[in-house]
Amino acid sequence: AAKMSAPTMEERKACWGARDEFWQCLDSHGDDASKCEKLRLSFESRCPQQWVKYFDKRRDFLKYKRKLETEGYHPPEAAGKS
Repeated sequence: AAKMSAPTMEERKACWGARDEFWQCLDSHGDDASKCEKLRLSFESRCPQQWVKYFDKRRDFLKYKRKLETEGYHPPEAAGKS
């Protein structure tokens, strides 16, 4: 049974470590999750399920933000005016 009590510091560290390894793997493989399956599984097994969901959302958000920062946001109405 999944325990819903707050994770201990050790468990949190294990979870964050697994998340960081998984994210680094995704970064180095252009977000190809199939290349990072083992790390994904260890991430899921070390983190409470709602954390996994949260971190997935967070990563998408961070990627989106980085994309805006690198490519810039181009509002459609600004096109063609210089």
